Amino acid sequence: MLEARLGIAPIAWWNDDLPELSDDVSLEECLRQASEAGLTGMETGRRFPMNMAELGTILDKFGISVCGGWFSGLLLDGDIEAEKDRIAKQHAFFKAACAPCIVYGETARSVQGERKTPLAQKPRLSEAEMASYGRKVSDFAEWCAKEGMPLAYHHHMAAAVETEKELDLFMKHSSVKLLFDTGHMAFAGGDNFRVIENHHARISHVHTKDIRADVVNGLDRAKETFLDAVVKGAFTVPGDGSLDFKAIANALAAKGYEGWFVIEAEQDPVANPPLEMARKGRAELFRVLDAAGYEVVA
Repeated sequence: MLEARLGIAPIAWWNDDLPELSDDVSLEECLRQASEAGLTGMETGRRFPMNMAELGTILDKFGISVCGGWFSGLLLDGDIEAEKDRIAKQHAFFKAACAPCIVYGETARSVQGERKTPLAQKPRLSEAEMASYGRKVSDFAEWCAKEGMPLAYHHHMAAAVETEKELDLFMKHSSVKLLFDTGHMAFAGGDNFRVIENHHARISHVHTKDIRADVVNGLDRAKETFLDAVVKGAFTVPGDGSLDFKAIANALAAKGYEGWFVIEAEQDPVANPPLEMARKGRAELFRVLDAAGYEVVA
């Protein structure tokens, strides 16, 4: 039987790009609510201390482990040696925490965090530029893995690797493991099932982000930003949006994926209470994973 682990990202409680979309709760309360919802993993965020001497006892108190966390990479325009220095502290922390991976998100040239730059002005790379970028990320990922902590590459709205076509091109010119994000791929107009079919052998981490299709389809991408979409409620948890997670779970199971399924839904925690959303997302994931033949383990 395939094994699955269920986690969540703290962006449900505190949004690192939009501090106004944050619940005024402590790290302990965030972890308590995640545990109460039946989740056993938490990705890191801005309120996490970056050392296990401080964090370990808090995690143990609630039966939670570190199941990943974002690194804002700059390799598109940057230098590998500089990125090694930038990631060093997080790399050491994640090794101590026995995390499954560091989530690499490319932020160079990305407009994902810009309040005034519309989605249509995202960076676009030629195939030659993508090939060069893919080699650079591959070299960096190889170094990270040799040092004891693998990377999982996060395709992301408003970044250089956003669309299905861009992801295919990046995967062609790189050897990195993939963080497959259902919500970002659907938002970008891609086919989640085709992505699973084409890249399943390199999927090492899964973000189970749902979308509200009416919000996504109603956006004016020539005028509205990624953060506008977040504020409008483009994202939500599995079971609360438009994606068919039963079919997604079946597709991943058919390809033998095992590992973390992480709920990640950046939205207003006042309008969408994190504990309620965590419970809803966990219930939906447990339902569809059980039906797909997974054993959900702690």
